[in-house]
Amino acid sequence: MSLLSKIIVPLFVLFVIFYGVRKKVNVYDTFLEGAKEGLIMVFHIAPTIIAMVFAVNIFLDSNFIDEILGFLKPLFDLANIPIDILPMALLRPISGTASLAIMNDIFINFGPDSFIGRLASTLQGCTDTTIYVLALYFGSIKVTKTKYSLPVGLFADLMGIIAAFIITFIFFG
Repeated sequence: MSLLSKIIVPLFVLFVIFYGVRKKVNVYDTFLEGAKEGLIMVFHIAPTIIAMVFAVNIFLDSNFIDEILGFLKPLFDLANIPIDILPMALLRPISGTASLAIMNDIFINFGPDSFIGRLASTLQGCTDTTIYVLALYFGSIKVTKTKYSLPVGLFADLMGIIAAFIITFIFFG
């Protein structure tokens, strides 16, 4: 199996080259055109990515999440919901990497088979990085009219968060 996994990509590349030659396509020039288009795309996307990383870092460094957690702790204790999952739920629509880091911390502190570990895994699968998607993908194709996209995306994330809690409580609670 490991030999197959090592040779499948080179075989695919060779197949594409031979197919292009058979169809009388200048494979090398086409490859260079694709590489040039890729660099142009990176040039257009880079400012959006940099702005998104900058905004997420400001949000994380502001300690906004800690303030919200302190305020909401009695409510979550009453509902028997672990408060340690809340930072992940809040950051998941903004940054997939930040939510993965929080999930990793939950796995280290509580274990992946704990209730909160399973809740974090379910939450990771039930939600999306809405703000990241809007900033990166809409920014790369110059979409400026996102009137309904953000509210609908955040509403879908809220429903995903609620579904993650319900599913985890039903199956693992």
